[in-house]
Amino acid sequence: MSLYQVYAQYPITIVSANGMQLVDDKGDIYLDYYGGHAVISVGHGHPHYTQALHDQLDRIAFYSNVIENPLQVELDQRINAHLEEPYQLFMCSTGAEANENAMKLASFKTQRKKILAFKNSFHGRTSAAVAVTDSPKIWAPLNTGHEVDFVPFEDLETCEQLLSSRAYAAVIIETVQGVGGLDQPSVEFAKGLQQLCEAHGSMLIADEVQSGFGRTGAFFSYQRFGLSPDIISMAKGMGNGFPVAGIMVKQQYQAVQGELGTTFGGNFLACRAALAVIDIIENENLIAHAKRLEQVFRKAVSEASLPATIKGAGLMIGLDFKAPTAELRKKLLFEDHLFVGSSSNPNVVRILPALTIDEEAIIHLVSCIKKHCA
Repeated sequence: MSLYQVYAQYPITIVSANGMQLVDDKGDIYLDYYGGHAVISVGHGHPHYTQALHDQLDRIAFYSNVIENPLQVELDQRINAHLEEPYQLFMCSTGAEANENAMKLASFKTQRKKILAFKNSFHGRTSAAVAVTDSPKIWAPLNTGHEVDFVPFEDLETCEQLLSSRAYAAVIIETVQGVGGLDQPSVEFAKGLQQLCEAHGSMLIADEVQSGFGRTGAFFSYQRFGLSPDIISMAKGMGNGFPVAGIMVKQQYQAVQGELGTTFGGNFLACRAALAVIDIIENENLIAHAKRLEQVFRKAVSEASLPATIKGAGLMIGLDFKAPTAELRKKLLFEDHLFVGSSSNPNVVRILPALTIDEEAIIHLVSCIKKHCA
């Protein structure tokens, strides 16, 4: 008997974690600059987070959506407090599920089939989510029946040609691409895309699965571009490791019973985890902190004269060395005990630490990178 092994894994077994420290079964300590794909938003074992989950476990952990859950209402209100206009919350459990529901809802509301997505995108591994992910190697034949067109960022002319057909239910966009390598559109392109969606009746979906909950120095990354998406998808850092996700749907779209559904989504523990994350983000002013530490990182990289271009925003940031980084990442992990991330662009090192990281840790990371680039 064995696992169905689909992951490329390091020969490391983590047994405990606190803050940004990870401890393996040999007692070795690692520093976490990756957060398990940007999931760890407020640090491992944050006392407020763990206490909130403990307290909720003492009450009730789970019941399905056949009953009312006041924590969902509270979470809706807490997220809306960070938005410029009112949205309605629907909860699920994973980022792929959130994007799947976002596109399904757009199709319901527009009665259209097609989706417009972007080159180097990554939106998940379920059927429609993987179909709008620009990575044919992870498409099964089952996934290829969806009608999707991929366009590069900044090609507003092609977007207009496609959307003017009025056949597209939605456009789905990451305003900072995660797996794709931290590329961002220009503000002008993003706003032009919004205008095209409005003119041609396509819904705009902002994929905030990796970039949401303060990671880019805004609560949601799309806010940095002045956008007003019809649907926002979110997951990863929303629960700091607890599987929780959801979509925010503009108030103008009326819910229809049965059009969406989930068994585990919005359970008591999931809501409590997300509420605890928001508590910490607000109480510790972590959105402004992420924005400030981006500047600390930029300054440190400049002073170190690293042979790389900085990409991304806030604490969803990285370095493009214009050459493969696999060896550098291996040295950082096995020599310096630092976890960093890769992307579909082999030249990019992704840095996605908890928003609670301090300035000293940022400078330490840059100094280790410099050592290996000398």
